[in-house]
Amino acid sequence: MKVTDGVLIDASIERVWDVFSDAERWPEWTASVTSLTLIEGSRIAVGTRVRIKQPRFPHLVWEVTEVEPGVSWTWVSTSPGARTAATHILSSRGPASTHVVQIIEQTGPLGVLVGRLTRRLTRRYLTMEAAGLKQRVEADVTTA
Repeated sequence: MKVTDGVLIDASIERVWDVFSDAERWPEWTASVTSLTLIEGSRIAVGTRVRIKQPRFPHLVWEVTEVEPGVSWTWVSTSPGARTAATHILSSRGPASTHVVQIIEQTGPLGVLVGRLTRRLTRRYLTMEAAGLKQRVEADVTTA
């Protein structure tokens, strides 16, 4: 099961990356994340582990498995019978425009079942994150 969302942000890819990859601050700009705590690491890098709490979901531990600095990262959460991968991709649309895509993919017997049951909520959370990121980055750009 896969859910995708995207947003165009009026800011440089570097600025969007700075905000988006500062994961500990996500609860400041999206209501889809109640808390996010770094367990290992200090920023988005392979091996960084975070504990995330979202409304209506249990606390989950995610580990960063892939990073292309300034462009993308993937983190993964696993449990028996389920694997959820969240990929975040930035692409420049010019010196002051960035397209951001987020992809949630759930696999495994339980992952597919849970994915189907939570598809609408997952889509809503991705939309909230995209809108919150856009608002935070664009507000920071206009005040800079």
